[in-house]
Amino acid sequence: MKKFSLLFYYILFIIYQELVFSFLIYKEFPSSFWLVVLFSIPIAIVLNIISSLFKEKANKVITYIITIFLIVLYGAQIVYYSMYESILSFYSIMNGGQVTEFMDVIFDMILRNWYGILLFMLPLIPLIILHKKKVISFEKQKFKNILIEIIILILVQAVAILCVNFIGNNDIYSNKNLYYNTHVPKLTAKRMGFLTAMRLDFQRFVFGFEENLSVEVAVDNNKEEQNIEYNVTNIDFDKLIQEENDQTIKQMHEYFKEQTPSNKNEYTGIFKDKNLIVLVAESFSSLAIREDLTPNLYKLYKEGFQFDNFYTPIFPVSTSDGEYITDTSLLPKEGVWSFKEIDGNYIPYSYANVFESLGYSSNAYHNHTATFYDRDKYIETMGYNSYLAVGTGLEDRMDTSKWPNSDYEMVDVTIDDYINNDKFLAYYMTVSGHLNYTKSGNCMVDRNWDKVKDLPYSDKAKSYLAANIELDKAVGRILQELEEKGKLEDTVIVISGDHFPYGLTLDQINELSTYERDDTFEKYHMPLLIWSGSMKEPVKVEKLGSSLDILPTVLNLFGVEYDSRLLMGRDLLSDAESIVIFSDRSFITNKGKYNSITGEFFANDGVEIDENYIKQINEIIYKKFEMSRLILENDYYRKVFK
Repeated sequence: MKKFSLLFYYILFIIYQELVFSFLIYKEFPSSFWLVVLFSIPIAIVLNIISSLFKEKANKVITYIITIFLIVLYGAQIVYYSMYESILSFYSIMNGGQVTEFMDVIFDMILRNWYGILLFMLPLIPLIILHKKKVISFEKQKFKNILIEIIILILVQAVAILCVNFIGNNDIYSNKNLYYNTHVPKLTAKRMGFLTAMRLDFQRFVFGFEENLSVEVAVDNNKEEQNIEYNVTNIDFDKLIQEENDQTIKQMHEYFKEQTPSNKNEYTGIFKDKNLIVLVAESFSSLAIREDLTPNLYKLYKEGFQFDNFYTPIFPVSTSDGEYITDTSLLPKEGVWSFKEIDGNYIPYSYANVFESLGYSSNAYHNHTATFYDRDKYIETMGYNSYLAVGTGLEDRMDTSKWPNSDYEMVDVTIDDYINNDKFLAYYMTVSGHLNYTKSGNCMVDRNWDKVKDLPYSDKAKSYLAANIELDKAVGRILQELEEKGKLEDTVIVISGDHFPYGLTLDQINELSTYERDDTFEKYHMPLLIWSGSMKEPVKVEKLGSSLDILPTVLNLFGVEYDSRLLMGRDLLSDAESIVIFSDRSFITNKGKYNSITGEFFANDGVEIDENYIKQINEIIYKKFEMSRLILENDYYRKVFK
């Protein structure tokens, strides 16, 4: 009886895995299935050659090892995606040793995705059956057959490359640009398959990669003629351009010179000379703002700036990317940890560098490991005078053996560090709101369980609320101390989240939501709280915004002299239009929502767009990603400010 070819097994196996991956991640059949197949065949040929170089017994072992490895790889990607909604990069694999601290979280995500992992494992059954019945060939291949397979590999790969180069190349995120010129793994995996996206990521990780797209963005050439005062500084871009020999830096100067700055407005400087307390809160969401359970957070919302159209998109490195965007108003570079790569750069508009130059003290705190994501180096780069976390002294002031540690206790043991200073900046990265949301595995949930146990929600939803009660108590402790010291009116509190609570499923999120949220845009609808005791009445802000806009908004409120052209976000109290930008290049504007994965645009009621609108916004977004990356790679601000 003629035996089943091992090559056909690999082809069918990989195509099956890619189909399952597409259905699990994108909820649909691959849009370019033929391209996925074309790229899968050469991979299958390579694996077949590797599995047929030795004697039959060794080839069997190699085949099982490769099969199990790929099943684990696809399964790991599903687990990773369920948390971070991105494609796992080799950079994260090489730098992700600290993930072992969260094995309970990983196991929980594995259980949540058991059906997907099971689907990936199914091909083991026919492999075992074919092996046991001895109807699949594991024989060593002759050199002639290997040569034929190599020729087929080259031909099929060439056809795939030709298709990439010549079919559908009118879009900025065309297959050609994704393959050669820009790094957007989520779109690449959608169009060409997960393994091809991983291969490209590996190549770029090992050999380096420079994006190579020429995109010109239309600018408002009438901005100089308008009788408006802008948030700009006296940067002589013409002189910088003239003196610069590096073409990349020169192009950056030209780009920033032409950007329309955001205007000063009625809120510019209303918090001038006040103290500032910033909290980037773990998994903080509007779901956690409730008058009955979190009265202090509710107070800040009801009495402060009410940003009701605000979003916090998640990026591939979750907490660190969320913190990076909030602190720098820059988009993270795809494929690396920008949080780590920014080490040693000059960041003129970080809170610490800005406020220290104005005579403020600056203290940073985190109630988890000081070195996680290399946060100690990041905090130093941001310019803070002191940084207290687990490993740098926080453990000497409070019990840090819990998981997660208490936000309230962190604030309680650190507030005396700065509260008596004439002018102070305090920065907290919290952790009490971290998953898992279970009473048994989360100390903060257990601590606050009695306050939520009778609520009509699932245990996970109740646990999320319980965890955030600890954040609320921390805020209450701050308010109490400010009041006792007579500094309520002299202090501003800013609170935002690092990412949406991905420890909850969409159904669990909707249990707590006041409206039905979708999985594409609305689950990222998050709060931004800006409050001061000096505010006489709340300010409702309907303008669209995102975490990218927090820094320029705060700088404007404090009347800080800064150049808004050099930041990717915009002051939400100015008349500058804001774009909510997602890592996969989806976006939200005042005209509607664009899903880059499906290519659909959902216009707001009564809004019509012209045929070039999506292209124009895509180009603006591309340039923001490009300039953010180049600022990071070239320590650009140091070149501007010498």
